[in-house]
This record gives sequence, structure tokens and C-alpha cells, in this order.
Amino acid sequence: MKVVIAPDSFKESLSAAEVAAALAEGWRLALPDTEVVELPLADGGEGTTQALVSATGGSLEHKEVSGPLGKPVNGFWGRLGGKRAVIECAAASGLDLLSRGERDPWRATTRGTGELILEALDAGMTEIIIGLGGSATNDGGAGMLQALGVRLRDENGDDIAPGAEGLESLASIDLSGLDKRLRGVSFQVACDVDNPLTGEQGASAVFGPQKGADAALVKRMDACLARYGEAITHCIGEKVDTIPGAGAAGGLGAAFLAFLNASLKPGIEIMLDAVDIDSHLEGAALVITGEGRIDSQTERGKTPVGVARRARMHSIPCIAVGGAVPEDPQVLQTLSHQGLKAVFPILPGVTDLDTALANAGLNLRLCGRNLAAFWQLAAIQPAD
Repeated sequence: MKVVIAPDSFKESLSAAEVAAALAEGWRLALPDTEVVELPLADGGEGTTQALVSATGGSLEHKEVSGPLGKPVNGFWGRLGGKRAVIECAAASGLDLLSRGERDPWRATTRGTGELILEALDAGMTEIIIGLGGSATNDGGAGMLQALGVRLRDENGDDIAPGAEGLESLASIDLSGLDKRLRGVSFQVACDVDNPLTGEQGASAVFGPQKGADAALVKRMDACLARYGEAITHCIGEKVDTIPGAGAAGGLGAAFLAFLNASLKPGIEIMLDAVDIDSHLEGAALVITGEGRIDSQTERGKTPVGVARRARMHSIPCIAVGGAVPEDPQVLQTLSHQGLKAVFPILPGVTDLDTALANAGLNLRLCGRNLAAFWQLAAIQPAD
């Protein structure tokens, strides 16, 4: 029997490769003769660069760049062969680069992401895949644009401050200094969400709380991004703020759409094609996927649903595991319609977040073992 284990990372705990390895180890405890294929994935967030580099036989390039709060961090980007590159904003502007106490979406900047793009340009890259997930920012990509030569000015003509804070005083956008090499670059943006820039489903309201924003700050940042959206429209003569994905990575999606002629595509689709998942699914009896938190956002194009849809095309049942899973039966039913036949929590009992994160590997192994034992007991057959 063949089982494909294709999870995303469990944020702040384990990489996708570690998740896959733990589940595989647990599965083999109950069914040691199973052919287990470990296929770690990402959907545009952390791990995207490493996964694509591994899939293409490329290489990682490291560069010290500005971190989310301006302090230098060891950023990286990937060469994928020829003039193709991959950059994940999480490598320079990611939430995992900050401790929980440091999270500050009001001041966090995407400048480091722009600096990584400059590195790729210096290396002669002309096709760049961008992963938008896992950001600590809510600046609409303003920092990235400034790194690439764009001037964002206040009413006095001075450059605005970093972060969402600067957008509060934004009066105009000047593209005259934008790096001219960008005209010859195509950007394919791996985007795991379809949120607009502002509003109830916008960047600030949906993702701001995860990045450290309280209700008052969410409202203030949403107003800042609305101001930013108006400035974009005035600058280019087009509205991008309502385009699905414009709100990804704290509005970074809007910057790519407006100024870098980028195309947004579900990150998981880019990944699945890059790792040639269809060939790995041949002959499989079951697919196991998962991520740290499975909820209503999962159906918007994140890894578990992307994997489930591809498995369904091959008539292979797909189940998911998560550190946190939906408590709403309707959400579970919706995920079922997307191809996830069942969703299992990995936690064995009530615990606090720190303990859950620390014990994720053990809990995944236990979950993997129990899934294999249940599969054997129930004699589940592949779906028609």
C-alpha cells in the first residue's frame, strides 16, 4: 500500500518536512510495510523557497536585509535554474522573525522583501515567484516599494515613515525612481488567500489580530490601507484594492498588482505543479495533508484544500490533521465538499499553546500511528 503525506508547516512549531516525517514515523509504527511518500509543501508562506529549490534542484542564496522592524536579518532567496527565482516575503518580513512580544503591525515594514528582489535583479533574474504568506506586516507593500525606488510622500513632500504608521500620512506616490530593470521582469505571485485590501474581509480585519493588533488598531490600519488604495488609484488610474488577493500579506498583494504587473495565482497550485504531485499520487491509496490551524480560511486556497482537490482528481481519499481544527460542523462540511473526507486534531487533551507547540512532533507521531491503525481496522478503500 502507498500513502502520500503532503502537509504544510505548523507555524511557530515545525516545518512542513518535519510534519511529514513525524506523521510518516507514526504511520509506520502501525503499518511498517506501507510505502510512505513524504512530500512537504507550502502555499506561499514559510517553506515556499526551500520546497521549490528542492523540487527544481536549485540553490539558496543568503543576504542580510532589513527585518520586519528594521533590524538586520539573514534573508534568503532561491535560484530555480536559468533566470528563475523564488522569494518568500516571510524570509525578510515574516512573523516568525519576531517573538510574540515584538509583534507590531503598526511599525512592521516589507522593506526587506524589496531588498531581496533587488538581490535577484542583481543576479540577472527575469522570472520571479513571490510567496506572500507569513508576513508580520500591514504596510500594503510600502516598504518593498521604497526599497525598489518608489517615493511615498506626505503632504510636505517628505518620505513617509515605515509600516502602516506611514500610510496614515500618505499623500502621493512617485514612480519615477522605480528600478528600471523591473520592466523586464515577470512576477508570479503565490497567494494563499483571496482577501481584498480593506473592509471586513480585508488585510487588517482578518490578519491584523494574528500579527498583534487589537480592535482599535485594526480599525486604524484599515483606514490607512483605504487611504493607500486611494493613492494607488490616483497614481495609476486603476483600482486594485477590491481585487481578490490584494489584501494578502498585509496588503503586499496590492503593491504587486498595482506597480509590478504581477499575476496572482494560488500558491498551492504553483507548488503542486513544481513538485509534480500528480506523478507521486499514482498508485496511492490515501493522501494525508494538514497545517497548524485548519479553519474557515483553509477553504480559501490553502494547502489542505489544494492537496485534497488534486487527490480527488485521481479518485484518492484525502484526510487532514491540524493543531487546531474547526468546531463548527458547517465548516467541516464545507471542507468535505472541497475534498477533505475527514479532519483530525493532533492534540491528545486540553493544553496551553506553548505546550502544544513544543509537543507538536510527538503529537503528530501519535496521530499518524492512530490514523494507520484506524485505516487498518476499518479497511477503508480508495474512493470511486
